[in-house]
Amino acid sequence: QVQLVQSGGGLVQAGGSLRLSCAVSGSIFSIRARGWYRQAPGKQRELVAGMTSGGRTNYTDSVKGRFTISRDNSKNTVYLQMNSLKPEDTAVYYCTAAFLRSSSWGQGTQVTVSS
Repeated sequence: QVQLVQSGGGLVQAGGSLRLSCAVSGSIFSIRARGWYRQAPGKQRELVAGMTSGGRTNYTDSVKGRFTISRDNSKNTVYLQMNSLKPEDTAVYYCTAAFLRSSSWGQGTQVTVSS
Protein backbone atom coordinates (compact mmCIF):
# COMPACT_ATOMS: atom_id res chain seq x y z
CA GLN A 1 0.00 0.00 0.00
CA VAL A 2 1.23 3.47 -0.88
CA GLN A 3 0.97 6.54 1.30
CA LEU A 4 1.36 10.08 0.03
CA VAL A 5 2.20 12.87 2.45
CA GLN A 6 2.07 16.44 1.22
CA SER A 7 3.82 19.52 2.53
CA GLY A 8 4.14 23.13 1.47
CA GLY A 9 1.42 25.50 0.42
CA GLY A 10 0.06 28.46 2.32
CA LEU A 11 -0.71 32.11 1.63
CA VAL A 12 1.21 34.14 -0.93
CA GLN A 13 0.71 37.40 -2.78
CA ALA A 14 0.03 37.42 -6.50
CA GLY A 15 3.27 37.07 -8.42
CA GLY A 16 4.87 35.05 -5.66
CA SER A 17 6.07 31.45 -5.59
CA LEU A 18 5.38 28.32 -3.60
CA ARG A 19 6.65 24.77 -3.74
CA LEU A 20 4.56 21.74 -2.88
CA SER A 21 6.11 18.41 -1.97
CA CYS A 22 4.65 14.92 -1.99
CA ALA A 23 6.58 12.14 -0.33
CA VAL A 24 5.63 8.58 -1.17
CA SER A 25 6.12 5.51 0.96
CA GLY A 26 5.21 1.89 0.33
CA SER A 27 5.15 -0.05 -2.94
CA ILE A 28 6.46 2.69 -5.16
CA PHE A 29 7.73 0.41 -7.91
CA SER A 30 4.26 -0.10 -9.35
CA ILE A 31 3.55 3.60 -9.75
CA ARG A 32 2.85 4.45 -13.39
CA ALA A 33 2.41 8.19 -13.11
CA ARG A 34 2.44 11.01 -10.62
CA GLY A 35 0.43 14.16 -10.69
CA TRP A 36 -0.94 17.21 -9.01
CA TYR A 37 -4.62 18.14 -9.03
CA ARG A 38 -6.41 21.11 -7.56
CA GLN A 39 -9.93 21.89 -6.54
CA ALA A 40 -11.24 25.39 -6.05
CA PRO A 41 -14.48 26.09 -4.16
CA GLY A 42 -17.48 25.22 -6.28
CA LYS A 43 -15.37 23.75 -9.05
CA GLN A 44 -14.42 20.27 -10.15
CA ARG A 45 -11.03 18.84 -9.37
CA GLU A 46 -8.69 19.38 -12.29
CA LEU A 47 -5.32 17.99 -13.31
CA VAL A 48 -2.63 20.64 -12.98
CA ALA A 49 0.51 18.72 -13.88
CA GLY A 50 1.45 15.12 -14.50
CA MET A 51 4.58 13.05 -14.92
CA THR A 52 4.85 9.52 -16.25
CA SER A 53 7.24 6.95 -14.83
CA GLY A 54 9.42 7.69 -17.85
CA GLY A 55 9.59 11.36 -16.98
CA ARG A 56 7.27 12.85 -19.56
CA THR A 57 5.34 15.82 -18.25
CA ASN A 58 2.11 17.55 -19.12
CA TYR A 59 0.41 20.67 -17.80
CA THR A 60 -2.98 22.23 -18.00
CA ASP A 61 -2.88 25.29 -20.24
CA SER A 62 -3.47 27.79 -17.47
CA VAL A 63 -0.23 26.89 -15.66
CA LYS A 64 2.12 26.26 -18.58
CA GLY A 65 5.28 28.30 -18.21
CA ARG A 66 4.55 29.01 -14.53
CA PHE A 67 4.40 25.60 -12.83
CA THR A 68 6.94 22.81 -12.97
CA ILE A 69 6.52 19.23 -11.81
CA SER A 70 9.69 17.39 -10.86
CA ARG A 71 10.80 14.41 -8.82
CA ASP A 72 13.66 13.28 -6.67
CA ASN A 73 13.82 9.50 -6.90
CA SER A 74 16.32 9.28 -4.05
CA LYS A 75 13.72 10.83 -1.76
CA ASN A 76 10.65 9.28 -3.40
CA THR A 77 9.28 12.78 -3.61
CA VAL A 78 7.49 14.74 -6.29
CA TYR A 79 7.41 18.52 -6.31
CA LEU A 80 5.27 21.21 -7.83
CA GLN A 81 7.09 24.50 -8.19
CA MET A 82 4.58 27.28 -8.68
CA ASN A 83 5.80 30.66 -9.89
CA SER A 84 4.00 33.84 -10.92
CA LEU A 85 1.01 32.76 -8.88
CA LYS A 86 -2.36 34.30 -9.62
CA PRO A 87 -5.48 34.59 -7.45
CA GLU A 88 -7.17 32.06 -9.72
CA ASP A 89 -4.59 29.49 -8.63
CA THR A 90 -6.21 29.48 -5.20
CA ALA A 91 -7.36 25.95 -4.45
CA VAL A 92 -6.69 22.83 -2.45
CA TYR A 93 -3.91 20.95 -4.18
CA TYR A 94 -3.66 17.17 -4.12
CA CYS A 95 -0.85 14.91 -5.24
CA THR A 96 -1.64 11.54 -6.69
CA ALA A 97 0.07 8.33 -7.70
CA ALA A 98 -1.51 6.24 -10.43
CA PHE A 99 -1.30 2.47 -10.62
CA LEU A 100 -2.64 0.04 -13.19
CA ARG A 101 -6.14 -0.11 -11.67
CA SER A 102 -6.23 2.48 -8.93
CA SER A 103 -4.85 5.73 -7.59
CA SER A 104 -3.66 6.99 -4.24
CA TRP A 105 -4.06 10.56 -3.04
CA GLY A 106 -2.34 12.90 -0.67
CA GLN A 107 -4.21 14.67 2.10
CA GLY A 108 -4.47 17.96 0.24
CA THR A 109 -2.92 21.32 1.00
CA GLN A 110 -4.41 24.79 0.72
CA VAL A 111 -2.83 27.34 -1.58
CA THR A 112 -4.21 30.86 -1.32
CA VAL A 113 -3.05 33.66 -3.59
CA SER A 114 -4.04 37.17 -2.58
CA SER A 115 -4.41 39.98 -5.08
